[in-house]
Amino acid sequence: MESQQRQLVKKYLDLLAYHWKFIVGCLLVALSIGLVVYLRMPKVYQCTALLSYERQQINPARMAPERETRRLRDTVSTLSELVMSRNNLEGIISQFNLYQEERRRMPIEDVIEFMRKKIQIKPSTRGDTFTVTYEGRDPEKVQKTTNALASKFIEENLKYREERATETSKYTEDELNMAKMVLDKKEQAMRDYKLKYYNEMPEQRESNLARLTALHEQYQNIQDSIQDLERTRVLVQEQIALRQRLATAIIPGTGATAVPGPAEASSRPMTRAERLQTLQRYLESLLAKYTERHPEVRRTRQMIAKLEQEQATAPAETKEKATAKKTEPKVETEDPEIARARLQLKEIDINIKQLRKDQKTVRAEIDKYEKWVAAAPVREAEWNALTRDYSELRRHYDYLVAQNLQASSAEHLERKQKGSKFKVVDPARFPDKPFKPDFRKMLLLALGAGLALGLGLVVGLDFIDTSFKDADDLEEFLSMPVTCAVPYLETRAEARKRRFGNIFWTLLYLLYGLILLAALVYFWRKGQIIL
Repeated sequence: MESQQRQLVKKYLDLLAYHWKFIVGCLLVALSIGLVVYLRMPKVYQCTALLSYERQQINPARMAPERETRRLRDTVSTLSELVMSRNNLEGIISQFNLYQEERRRMPIEDVIEFMRKKIQIKPSTRGDTFTVTYEGRDPEKVQKTTNALASKFIEENLKYREERATETSKYTEDELNMAKMVLDKKEQAMRDYKLKYYNEMPEQRESNLARLTALHEQYQNIQDSIQDLERTRVLVQEQIALRQRLATAIIPGTGATAVPGPAEASSRPMTRAERLQTLQRYLESLLAKYTERHPEVRRTRQMIAKLEQEQATAPAETKEKATAKKTEPKVETEDPEIARARLQLKEIDINIKQLRKDQKTVRAEIDKYEKWVAAAPVREAEWNALTRDYSELRRHYDYLVAQNLQASSAEHLERKQKGSKFKVVDPARFPDKPFKPDFRKMLLLALGAGLALGLGLVVGLDFIDTSFKDADDLEEFLSMPVTCAVPYLETRAEARKRRFGNIFWTLLYLLYGLILLAALVYFWRKGQIIL
């Protein structure tokens, strides 16, 4: 296995040695073509400017028009669109007289697009820096254009931030005015509703219920007072009637004159025993209604006690009857007690009338408060519907107030150029050598292309050559083992011719190589080849 590999390697080495002239020739031709291409290609120079992004230091969390945590890549991307706009690039082209030939044969839009392709803006992966790169044929113009693009970044950033801060401030102010208008309208509607239905509002329900309870108690007290007065009136009426029945004669020892009632006016005078019995029945009726401390009860007991005392010390009944027959009843003036009772009855009627009037007023108040209490759930639902979005409107208004203050502060900072800004850290320098074409790369590319071409020719010639080159080829063709192989024996003339050919091609290639090397040195000294 190893012998076969060695034979295969030897075969290819012999093949390369046999066709070395093709390989060297292709290398020299490729180097020549590469040199010509390099010399004919326009030299392109490249300049790079380094810029840094300085964040604002004055309360950036509240006064910046945007969050400072925003990535530099986004900021650079936005400003890149502004810097490479048509107006800016067209101004730079006119300022430095760029692309003269292209402007003669191409529309300005294509020239601007061509220039955009020559500009590269790359944010740095470390720190707040980025680079602006521009390439062109004139090194001096390339340097100036690169610095102009870097300056445009600074100008556009300041302009962009100031405009955006102004727009943000105006926008927040407009939004604030609109929110204030909506909030004022909502608050006015709430005020009107509360003024219209103040007593029916849910927060008044507790006080209304307390007032309603007090009114019910007042109403009940009035009702109780009316009932007490009516009972008193009945008692007074009964007292008047009783005194009229008792006042049929003058009570001994009192000097008082009784006036008979309507039913007793034509009857005979009552005896002491009858009066005593009548007063006792009247006392029993009073005790059924009142206590011992009642004035009428006390007065009746005094009258009973006096009658009992008079009955114990008075003469015989017959003598009293005789005296009574002889004595003619005479009409005296009305009993003072009855007069006082009638006056009391009149006062009771007046009080009852006033109490009924007060009761009617209290009833109207009760109806009014009951209406307010009953309307509270309805007003609560209407109030909730009216104020459902008030808290959101208020929160939105407060948020806009804060945003408007921040936007105003940010606008003030931007006008004084105290906000975040770009700064040129490393301006573009004059390029000492072209960026492309790179001579070393072109040389390596030409060597690689020549070697690949030479090897390709060798392999191609070997592929189309069908002659037998060794015993293995013969065995494979005949399918028979080869017992002996005799190498080709060249004559002296053939050997001399081969040596002469090798010398000729070697000298030719050396001469060509020296000429090529001299050309390289010549163009390098003239500055057309830059290593």
